[in-house]
Amino acid sequence: MLLLSASSLSDTHAIAGALAALAREGDIIVLSGEMGAGKTAFAQGFGRALGVTEPITSPTFTLVHSHDCGKLTLHHADLYRLDRTAEVADLALAELAEFHGIVLVEWGNVADTSFGDHLVVHLDANVDDDLDIEPVSAVESPAGFIEDEFALHGRRMIEISAVGSGWASRWSLVSAAVAEFRC
Repeated sequence: MLLLSASSLSDTHAIAGALAALAREGDIIVLSGEMGAGKTAFAQGFGRALGVTEPITSPTFTLVHSHDCGKLTLHHADLYRLDRTAEVADLALAELAEFHGIVLVEWGNVADTSFGDHLVVHLDANVDDDLDIEPVSAVESPAGFIEDEFALHGRRMIEISAVGSGWASRWSLVSAAVAEFRC
């Protein structure tokens, strides 16, 4: 397990980008954490690093957004509204990963035992007593992307762990890629 500290939105994006650089076709990455912890912000940084040029928003109501990245597709899922494991199975996320895809799953911890090999990224915004998450209107960033619906103020702790052998061969690369953010 790696424990990281992200002091800003750009740090969260940088960590996500470092992991995106190591991700490969067939990977499933489970994003967990409370509401407003930065899961969608992480997905935005991850997608940008893969070359997604369209805005990345949470697929809370559509359940899955797919973004073409050239040689592969980034599938961004949100399981927040799903109540049963059968509903998760109906999304066929593992199959999406198998066909030239990488799958990011927000709220994926509710069904992580069904994913087989995967990386777990847990974001925690509750690390400072004075932490403030302020709702803001959608703002276009200098890069032309619509920012997350919440401004990320304060430090985030990000815990990364691997389940299964899929990321085991890349673990030293993961550790080196995020070394500047280690606690």
